[in-house]
Amino acid sequence: MSQMESRTRTRTSIASLAVVTILMALAACGGGGDAAAPAPAPSPSPAPAPSPGAPTATLTAPAAFANGLTGSVALTATATDDVSVASVEFQVDGAALSTSTTAPYAATLDTTQYASGQHVVRVRALDGAGNASAWSSATVSFGGSRTQPAGITRNTSWITGLTSATAIAQTPDGRMLVTQQGGALRVVTAAGALVSAPATTLAVDSSGERGLIGVAVHPNFASNGYVYLYYTTTSGGTHNRISRFTLSPSTSNTVSAGSEFVIADLPALSTATNHNGGALHFGADGKLYVGVGDNASGANSQSLATRLGKMLRYNDDGTIPADNPFVATTTGVNQAIWAMGLRNPFTFAVQPGTGTIYVNDVGQSTWEEINLGSAGANYGWPGSEGPDNLTSGLTGPLFAYNHNATSPAGSGPGGFFTGIAIIGGAFYPNSGPFPAMYRGSYFFADLGSAFVARYDGAANAAYAFGDVGAMPVGMLTGLDGALYVLTQTGIVRFSAP
Repeated sequence: MSQMESRTRTRTSIASLAVVTILMALAACGGGGDAAAPAPAPSPSPAPAPSPGAPTATLTAPAAFANGLTGSVALTATATDDVSVASVEFQVDGAALSTSTTAPYAATLDTTQYASGQHVVRVRALDGAGNASAWSSATVSFGGSRTQPAGITRNTSWITGLTSATAIAQTPDGRMLVTQQGGALRVVTAAGALVSAPATTLAVDSSGERGLIGVAVHPNFASNGYVYLYYTTTSGGTHNRISRFTLSPSTSNTVSAGSEFVIADLPALSTATNHNGGALHFGADGKLYVGVGDNASGANSQSLATRLGKMLRYNDDGTIPADNPFVATTTGVNQAIWAMGLRNPFTFAVQPGTGTIYVNDVGQSTWEEINLGSAGANYGWPGSEGPDNLTSGLTGPLFAYNHNATSPAGSGPGGFFTGIAIIGGAFYPNSGPFPAMYRGSYFFADLGSAFVARYDGAANAAYAFGDVGAMPVGMLTGLDGALYVLTQTGIVRFSAP
């Protein structure tokens, strides 16, 4: 039966019922000796016919890849439904902007409320039955030179005086530990002051990208004072080493003399001084994860006979977990391999609560990648970079951006973002002073372009957040809910007032 026939029959039934009701009422009012018949209960109104399908919506302005939008921008959309459109919702960067209930559907966007750079505008329609259309979106760029969104404060001189800084971590009492490439471990107090004397200074080979390049704090730091460092040593031949050091008591700003405990000595390095990796973080499982570069040899990344070009996973004492993915197919020290096919995972991050790991892999000449950390994954280097040349069995990036702008600008993977070396990153927690739109986002930055951006995993999109005005090398979300970006010479603080 067609919908039109159904509605016609329904109207006919209602009309017939109305005639019967009137005749019975007239009979009840007539004379005679019989008692009046009780009036029938009123018939319920028929339920409206359900909408058989979702509505459709199309964003008509701004156009996809519109570049340099400034001031107030008009957003427009069309929407249709088989019954009626109840509303059209406009969003910017995954957050609600406004709702329009009558055609022509429109909204106004104030670009000055956002950092300059890439943003995503989208719309969807809803009908009276609660059905929603698919999102219709446009990746665009806002012009100007705004270095942070409205409502966020940027302090570019929160900490100054660092020299060739490389990595950052925070202790449970709010202090920050910063590594300097030359071998010094610096302490920033919870009040935001750089302690003049290093906590320790290691003898390192700091040529090229070598040196003291990674730091992590043990999950039980408050009770054991353990700090893990990744550095290039010449002891026993030039190689990278992961060691545990102790602050005793944990509130001390000085590493205890003689406290070094070697977790792992990595393979001997070639004459190439780049691609050392160096990132260290504890996962939600209490294991130590380590990013190791390929030492400028792509073949290392695809070989299970070396730990170069890999993500490694250790117990906190340096032993190898029995559930590592390649335990059955490798032997000895190589059983620490957790994922492979990486070029230079200089930074990565672990999401609090979920334990999700995002790995930033620095590209060669084309792509910078954010990868989902997964046991046993092969990210494809050197045969694959970014979204290129992905074949069966390889894990492609969640998000990648190019070293060069596409034509038209913004039209390729990564949109308007361009750079030379991805760094970061930091997950923003599900609480904190930043507006709700930032919660759960992954922040990342680029060494050359100096931008700070956030990746929205739910929408699989990235948006501009800010600029640090210097060369960023690391990042964390502080215990106070501020975003801290480590540059080579200081720390930039983004905070909500």
